Amino acid sequence: MRLNLVLRNTEEVISQEELKKLLEEKPRPKAYWGFECSGLMHIGMGLITGSKIKDLVDAGFDYVIFLADWHSWINNKLGGDMEKIRLVGEYFKHCFTALGIPPDKVRYIWSSELTSDSRYWEIVIKVAKNSTLNRIRRSLPIMGRGLTEGGDIEAAWLIYPCMQVADIFYMDLDVACGGIDQRKAHMLARDVADKLGFKKPICVHTPLLMGLEGPGEVKGEFDEDQKTDLNIASKMSKSLPERCIFIHDEPEEIKLKLRKAYCPPRESTGNPVMELARLVVYPKLGKLMVKRPSGEVEFVSYGELEAAYLKGEVHPLDLKEAIAEALIEILKPVREYFKGRSKLLEKVKAIEATR
Repeated sequence: MRLNLVLRNTEEVISQEELKKLLEEKPRPKAYWGFECSGLMHIGMGLITGSKIKDLVDAGFDYVIFLADWHSWINNKLGGDMEKIRLVGEYFKHCFTALGIPPDKVRYIWSSELTSDSRYWEIVIKVAKNSTLNRIRRSLPIMGRGLTEGGDIEAAWLIYPCMQVADIFYMDLDVACGGIDQRKAHMLARDVADKLGFKKPICVHTPLLMGLEGPGEVKGEFDEDQKTDLNIASKMSKSLPERCIFIHDEPEEIKLKLRKAYCPPRESTGNPVMELARLVVYPKLGKLMVKRPSGEVEFVSYGELEAAYLKGEVHPLDLKEAIAEALIEILKPVREYFKGRSKLLEKVKAIEATR
């Protein structure tokens, strides 16, 4: 039961054998997910990430939601303004509570709590001394590898992966969670763990939700693996509000954004609306009701929906409307939660969201 909770709806787990052994031997393992505090929360972060956090909490993990204020500063999020970064971090806490993660079931830790300890910086330096410059560069996919292969870049960026690894070691974590775009940083942690006398973290990676505009262009900029590169290039981004759905969007906003979404007929691959069905709607609701001119049809599995869509039995417009209604239902508790916290939401909306 615990193993299934951790494994479900993941892109990969490294490794399942290690995870199984951990759950057999440790009643309350430690896990975390780190977040740059960089703007409004979209459904990729809220529903895919939030659901996986809840799975691990339900599986009995001691779970840390890591608010990476220093990492956000290094990555120039929100112009490096720490006051804005902290405000967004507080907003994230409310978002996760609204999404059904009780605040008493997780621990929120700021990266600035770690950086105040000299032992943390000792670990950062040890990680750097046991890694090569090329390996550190390759661990920066989220910033775009092309940006780190030459030219005038900030030296601080190269500290970033070392800090990610040090975060894991310093907090004595058993499991590191993240989107598949965090794979290389997590592999770096596994590679240097033995050299430094730390335990290797088990890595739980979730898929990346595609932006509503559809697939991006593969340039090899983010990862050497073509599929991973495409996933990162195409992922939903809060910096493009018209191409993403925020967890507290009003019903009409959700409907409007879905109407404009890329949704090629008879194609499921590279189709962001079908991805919403596969990665969000079915894991949350287990079914989808589609209204067609001939009447309503309920699809009880993604496979059933995909088969009908590929045959042309479901029109793209009907699919968009069905997904919109499903998302409106899923996100209703979040909208209700923020009705009483409108001032906080407006403050965050006033901050320019950046990648």
